[in-house]
Amino acid sequence: MQTPKKTPQRQCVGCREKKDKRELIRVVRSPEGAVSLDFGGRKPGRGAYVCPSADCLKRACKSRALERAFSAAIPPEVYDALEQEMANGG
Repeated sequence: MQTPKKTPQRQCVGCREKKDKRELIRVVRSPEGAVSLDFGGRKPGRGAYVCPSADCLKRACKSRALERAFSAAIPPEVYDALEQEMANGG
């Protein structure tokens, strides 16, 4: 008898809720240091997860959660670009 496959859970850095990995958008810092949204979840680099809402992204920005997750300073224009990317849907 096969056991059902567990869906991986990740925590949103904005609202801190655990959700299925597929429900969240991955924010990735590439080995070169560029920060971008990864809608497919396949880009190489360090990842952090955020709900697909601008509110969670704003909350993550305000609490500096992405800076902590990536151990690097993130300029405000990167957050603006992430918001724009999220609004466009990738």
